[in-house]
Amino acid sequence: MSFSPALIAYRLATRVLEPMAPRMLDARVRKGKEHPARVDERLGIAGCPRPSGPLVWIHGVSVGEALSILPLAERIRKDRPDVTVLVTTGTLTSAEVLAPRLAEGVIHQFAPVDTPSAVRLFLDHWKPDLGIFVESELWPNLISACRERRIPLALVSARITTRTYEGWQKAPSMARSLMAAFDHVWPQDQEGKDRLVALGARVDGMVNLKLSGEPLPYDRAEFSRLSGLIGDRPVIVIASTHENEERALAKALKGLAPRLLMIVVPRHPERASGIVEELELDGWKLTRRSVGGDIEDGIQIYLADTLGELGLFMRLADVVVLGGSFAPALSGGSVGGHNPLEPARLGKPTFSGPDAANWQQVNRILKQSGGLVSVLAPDELRDLILPLLDNPDAARNMGERARRAANEAAAGLDRLWATLQTHLPPAPKPERRRPR
Repeated sequence: MSFSPALIAYRLATRVLEPMAPRMLDARVRKGKEHPARVDERLGIAGCPRPSGPLVWIHGVSVGEALSILPLAERIRKDRPDVTVLVTTGTLTSAEVLAPRLAEGVIHQFAPVDTPSAVRLFLDHWKPDLGIFVESELWPNLISACRERRIPLALVSARITTRTYEGWQKAPSMARSLMAAFDHVWPQDQEGKDRLVALGARVDGMVNLKLSGEPLPYDRAEFSRLSGLIGDRPVIVIASTHENEERALAKALKGLAPRLLMIVVPRHPERASGIVEELELDGWKLTRRSVGGDIEDGIQIYLADTLGELGLFMRLADVVVLGGSFAPALSGGSVGGHNPLEPARLGKPTFSGPDAANWQQVNRILKQSGGLVSVLAPDELRDLILPLLDNPDAARNMGERARRAANEAAAGLDRLWATLQTHLPPAPKPERRRPR
């Protein structure tokens, strides 16, 4: 790998600044931004031993990337149970969300900060046979060190935002050096492909890992218990909400059906106290899951302020409304929406707001199938959802169209895995039993 002047300058600068890394991380611990018991992982000090045998390392920075990693990790373990999968992320929330979802043989660690020493310690310990970077997390020291050690690298489901692209254009030689380090590059869409090629990448094909994956997991016993409590009440799940959305969506759906139950799942459960205050001011009778509240007859809103249970609540839904998509209309900001494939894989008719910047391709596929409807504002939902609550067959048909579209969209993972597995040692042959 050739080093551009900008890349050399970056590596020298991080070498000079790396003595400050422990103090920086300690400050982040005090602010609640790092795991106090696992902060050493950020310095490349492993939190557990490396298992013997081949190891594939997959890196994604935050919750969205982390969740998109799961289908690939599961596929690797299914086809090659002899291979350990190491998943690294950079945020506390991503670790909390991943923890209950990791299959056997999949290890989570926090990613090392991009200093020479942290990177060296990380790679010395884990010795990956293959490194996979998801979306656009490009750390120069980490990528350069992998290439120097001849570790095959792939950039998959790559998404290059306008801001990121403009930033790399200011350092074109550095971008070319980093892109040359990847053996395989698989962008999410044509726009990403065009930008990556302009930065010097050799593109193999296109794949969007967020289109792949199994239905969200759930607790069967808890599903049965909550179903019994709900009975024949119609249920609308308002999922992954952000500030200002809970109040506006609840108001828009009020009185939609007799004894309607709304299950509100905030994207950030730490906001729960403020949400309760707002909804109680509007006169809603609600209860909160995290403090032991349950679904009684008079409850109108069940605030599901827990992590890792979205699959449970979506299975209880007759209709799903996706949060994170109404922010422009309510606050002027933009969240970019959340994954509409999560309800689609469960066969749930789904509605979203106008902001789906992070899910344009997925939304387009589901809209064309008839399994997803977007509205401009919350007050448009009532007239669209009411016919589905009045006609369960129509709701099931819409949900089934969404399910079929989600299944068809997942085929890219097969092509990706066929390419990646060529970098792994052959699978061990099963032992033959000796005849007695």
